[in-house]
Amino acid sequence: MAQPLVKKDDDRDDEVEYSPFLGIEKGLVLQEARAFHDPQLDARRCSQVITKLLYLLNQGETFTKIEATEVFFAVTKLFQSKDTGLRRMVYLIIKELSPSSDEVIIVTSSLMKDMNSKTDMYRANAIRVLCRITDGTLLTQIERYLKQAVVDKNPVVASAALVSGIHLLQTNPEIVKRWSNEVQEAVQSRAALVQFHALALLHQIRQNDRLAVSKLVTSLTKGAVRSPLAQCLLIRYTSQVIRETSNSQSGERPFFDFLESCLRHKAEMVIFEAARAITELSGVTNRELTPAITVLQLFLSSSKPVLRFAAVRTLNKVAMTHPLAVTNCNIDMESLISDQNRSIATLAITTLLKTGNESSVDRLMKQITNFMSDIADEFKIVVVEAIRSLCLKFPLKYRSLMNFLSNILREEGGFEYKKAIVDSIVILVRDIPDAKESGLIHLCEFIEDCEFTYLSTQILHFLGNEGPKTSDPTKFIRYIYNRVILENATVRAAAVSTLAKFGALVESLKPRIFVLLRRCLFDIDDEVRDRATLYLNTLGGDDSVGEIDNDVKEFLFGSLDVPLSNLEMSLQNYVPSEEPFDISSVPKEVKSQPLTEKKAPGKVPTGLGAPISNPTSTVDGYEKLLSSIPEFSSFGTLFKSSAPVELTEAETEYAVNVVKHIFDEHVVFQYNCTNTIPEQLLENVTVFVDASDAEEFSEVVSKPLRSLPYDSPGQTFVAFEKPAGVPAVGKFSNLLKFIVKEVDPATGETEDEGVEDEYQLEDLEIVAADYMLKVGVSNFRNAWESMDPDSERVDEYGLGARESLAEAVSAVITLLGMQPCEGTDAVPNNSRSHTCLLSGVFIGNVKVLVRLSFGIDGPKQVAMKLVVRSDDPAISDAIHEIVANG
Repeated sequence: MAQPLVKKDDDRDDEVEYSPFLGIEKGLVLQEARAFHDPQLDARRCSQVITKLLYLLNQGETFTKIEATEVFFAVTKLFQSKDTGLRRMVYLIIKELSPSSDEVIIVTSSLMKDMNSKTDMYRANAIRVLCRITDGTLLTQIERYLKQAVVDKNPVVASAALVSGIHLLQTNPEIVKRWSNEVQEAVQSRAALVQFHALALLHQIRQNDRLAVSKLVTSLTKGAVRSPLAQCLLIRYTSQVIRETSNSQSGERPFFDFLESCLRHKAEMVIFEAARAITELSGVTNRELTPAITVLQLFLSSSKPVLRFAAVRTLNKVAMTHPLAVTNCNIDMESLISDQNRSIATLAITTLLKTGNESSVDRLMKQITNFMSDIADEFKIVVVEAIRSLCLKFPLKYRSLMNFLSNILREEGGFEYKKAIVDSIVILVRDIPDAKESGLIHLCEFIEDCEFTYLSTQILHFLGNEGPKTSDPTKFIRYIYNRVILENATVRAAAVSTLAKFGALVESLKPRIFVLLRRCLFDIDDEVRDRATLYLNTLGGDDSVGEIDNDVKEFLFGSLDVPLSNLEMSLQNYVPSEEPFDISSVPKEVKSQPLTEKKAPGKVPTGLGAPISNPTSTVDGYEKLLSSIPEFSSFGTLFKSSAPVELTEAETEYAVNVVKHIFDEHVVFQYNCTNTIPEQLLENVTVFVDASDAEEFSEVVSKPLRSLPYDSPGQTFVAFEKPAGVPAVGKFSNLLKFIVKEVDPATGETEDEGVEDEYQLEDLEIVAADYMLKVGVSNFRNAWESMDPDSERVDEYGLGARESLAEAVSAVITLLGMQPCEGTDAVPNNSRSHTCLLSGVFIGNVKVLVRLSFGIDGPKQVAMKLVVRSDDPAISDAIHEIVANG
């Protein structure tokens, strides 16, 4: 068969590459396919035409029904040729054409004849094709042949039948499951591939029966498997059984001895598979890890690149959770830094950075410096992130690590690489106070010759926040004003904002900042001019010297306390109106998408009972609805409305969800009800709420729904009084009560008499998170420092055993109901510690900021440090009380 891509004229300097299929057209190939009808078949020519047809099909070319049928019938004539190579091509094209059920019958007899042929190659391929193109009816007829093929003496035929069974299991599982005895026999085969495929099929047949899988593993771990490939599969299945068993019982792991014995297997793939399986066991101990680490260490010095790569990649993952266990391999990994394979070298360096100690940092930096110029940007990014983690681990080494980052920042590289370095320096400046001045200078030197607008503006913004707080802010002004002179409009505008921040915080620089800002008034870009004018007026006008008031600092440094999506919506609504824009009217809550009402398919809910797609209109709609009801008009301003909470299962007779409306002294439950039975009309619909488990709440108003026709959502309300400003919690049981009247579907007439009925709903809870609005801040650090330190409350908590750190973080965020900031809700895989930043507004419009520091203490035991700042120290105490009781 022709190669798809070859080189022509190898002796020429340009070495033009070309494809033999270049310029192939479907029409011409279909004309060439007429050669299939020739009385004297040219096997070589027919094979070339089929190759072209296969190429077109694999390139996404579509054949019409008529074209595909003509090609299929023409191909069937090629069965009369005895040429072995052409017959293999015929099998391939039939599989690719996937003929329809009425066409399959044409070729079935030929394939069945081949399936019983004395030529093993014909038999194996015929089995594959038949199982690919036939349906369940024909499979039943040939099932006897397939069973015989599974235990055939020829391994090629047996493997073909077993692989076909794996594919058929997706479409006709009941047929394949009847082959269990034959497959079980094939597992004992001496042929390596047959045993491999048989084990894979047998596991798939039994995969939904945990006991059967466990028995399979038990029987095979006693040494019946000879094939290295099958042994690797068995190791994976054993790991699965260990994981499932360890979840339900404690003590010694079952089958662990088998995994350990596989470390002494003669096949390298089996040794590696066993070592990797041991390292990936949940809660693996150092004693269990030691033998696996030992064999991986031996692989590090292997002459085979694939073994070195596999070993160092596995050790890199282990280093994330058990760095001390990998330290014995450090000397071997240092020799891999100069490995010809750059992937191996990168993994070796990042592993060393995770496992190295403070004394080895300088030596590693020297080795990495020579290494960085030889690798691609994607590998460099991995190294930069590892260096950042190392610097946070050993803060005293910030000088050498910061110098290294600044040196590679000046070298050539793409945007993602440069961004990774800048982000690393920014994080180090924020988290290591001693590194602030040197880090800022490195960033200033970088923007002198930075080709990326995004990075320049990011650095200028960071410089405006951190630069004025250094011992000598004057030295940064030159770098900032150079941007006003030399850069594009976007960077110039960012530089103007940065200058204004220096003028606001550094009194001695204020007159000089005014001079620079006045020069910006003549800029050719209107955004730059507007910013300069705004900041001159904000900072106090010409030559004014004096204290900058808090409002100006809040304007320059404060975070936007409304979500951008809400601000955008409010501005869109403002554009056509004549009223002046008021930013206080922008909703501050980050609204999640309301839950969809559970109804029968095809029914679109309407009214307020339906989910409202726009967050802002949701808030407005609820406020208007509640204020229009006289019983609720005296409750004051609505603080928060929750997303709908489902109280019924899907596809039930009545769909009910509830929205919790929180006021300062009241809570209103809005029950959105939908009647899904066409033959019924519900009247006098109300919800009886039992608040015996919510002692601080007392019911004050219940507003029933007069009528609830089919597929027309309506609302009934129940209001409770609670102590003012207190985050009272409790559980409420709900019972839907109503009068049912039968409706004639034909005429739509309703019977006069009705029957009282009731329907039990799910319980509903008021939790502490209901009293917290999710309000984000754009710059958490500035917002944190602007809060009164006296309001800070700190305590530590044990969260008990958790499956992962991510689960613990998610549980605390859900408990508090606050907005994660700066993406800190995402926990990296296998992290042993994590910091999460949260913000929100507590009932009474009290701003709250929270720092959560998590760490794994012992096997799956999670410890947490909680630091809270708020506008009211009493609320800081309340947040701690919520966590303590949670």
